[in-house]
Amino acid sequence: ILYARPERIREEVARTLESYGHGSGHVFNLGHGIHQHIDPEHVRALVDAVHELSIPYHQPA
Repeated sequence: ILYARPERIREEVARTLESYGHGSGHVFNLGHGIHQHIDPEHVRALVDAVHELSIPYHQPA
């Protein structure tokens, strides 16, 4: 997903969080590391989206 545009990265973060639903917390892990040719701004887009979009999922459903 990190090769995608930042807007698409945000969409995928939202979809992933929605698929797991509410809970006391999440560990959002790439699972494979980051390839050396990934744009660092795309990593920032992913981290920022997780921080922002996960807040409602930490509240009781």
